[in-house]
Amino acid sequence: MKRSRRSLEAESWAFALEVYARPRVADACLRLQAEAGVDVILLLFAAFAAVRHRVLLEPSDLMEMDRICSPWREQVVHPLRAFRVGLKSGPSPAPSQATERLRSKIKASELQAERIENDLLADYLRQKEPQAPAVTSENVCAILRSVIMLALQKRGGGRMVELLPAMDEVVEAANQARIEGAGVGSNG
Repeated sequence: MKRSRRSLEAESWAFALEVYARPRVADACLRLQAEAGVDVILLLFAAFAAVRHRVLLEPSDLMEMDRICSPWREQVVHPLRAFRVGLKSGPSPAPSQATERLRSKIKASELQAERIENDLLADYLRQKEPQAPAVTSENVCAILRSVIMLALQKRGGGRMVELLPAMDEVVEAANQARIEGAGVGSNG
């Protein structure tokens, strides 16, 4: 039985927030984003699909999901992020109390934009049936490696080996969420 769109959107967003909040995960995700151009929402969603719905996304799935989200990410999420980051140090009168309030509002808008991206991905996942009777740490690692490779290819190259420690942090957190959430969403 397929889950409702709203249920899947809410569940996947809660998973992303839960995993991102775990120790060392935010730093790992930001490193992957900065050094490889990884879309953190896509990364966390791919982990969610595996650990909560037993859907092992193939590189072709990831490419299609990236294609679906790319216009939104490039035209909305990235500009909001650039504004937010830019207000950390300038232009004058930033940084100040007044500009920090503005920065906080932009951060909230950026988070909402990322949630909309998450919802696009949830809509894609609704079309997929669970494939794996059980998901292993190796499955999650392979999927996240594919997300990183996709980002590196779009960027024109890079060294995966230097990103493995950051990827491992996300894999560990996703697997911990899988263990803690055993039974949650396991019916696909």
